[in-house]
Amino acid sequence: MDIAPKKLTIIICPGMHDTQLTANFLARLWNNWRDLYKAGKIIIIPNNNYPVYSPIHIWDFLTKSGVKISQELIFIAFSAGVVGGIGAALIWQQMGGKVKAFIAVDGWGMILAGNFPIHRISHDYFTHWSSALLGGDGDSFYADREVDHLTLWTSPQTVKGWQIQKNPDNRDKKIYITAAEFILNLLNFYGKI
Repeated sequence: MDIAPKKLTIIICPGMHDTQLTANFLARLWNNWRDLYKAGKIIIIPNNNYPVYSPIHIWDFLTKSGVKISQELIFIAFSAGVVGGIGAALIWQQMGGKVKAFIAVDGWGMILAGNFPIHRISHDYFTHWSSALLGGDGDSFYADREVDHLTLWTSPQTVKGWQIQKNPDNRDKKIYITAAEFILNLLNFYGKI
């Protein structure tokens, strides 16, 4: 899979885990992720130096990294990174920046609200169902055959499940795909705007 983001800066907010797991996640999405990283299209919050659950620290890192308020951002956050990521996205927007979307990967129990599309990815149906009560208005995904929490991050291309496509008539459509396909489809959709 090698669909590169167009005109977007993707902010990766990992959880509290070994940094190699984030490299694994990115490699499962793009073979050329290191080139995208070097080109500044992907910014990774260094979870070994910054508390990923802190919106202020994430926002501070973004500004010190040279991310311009004129850039359109998509946040992909995992686990504890969802806590800091959603707050940083809201700060970015309050400062005049544009947040195209927020993708929360297994941010269970986290209230997600914002003036931008929010998508949830869950490791099982229960997490999907119970998290939906706490926000996230966009299409979502849950694994159909429960996987452990870290598998979503390290091997999204192997996690199969259901994309729940939101429809205005309240008749949601289910599509069977992988978590990696779901993420890449979202990025491609927002990159075309």
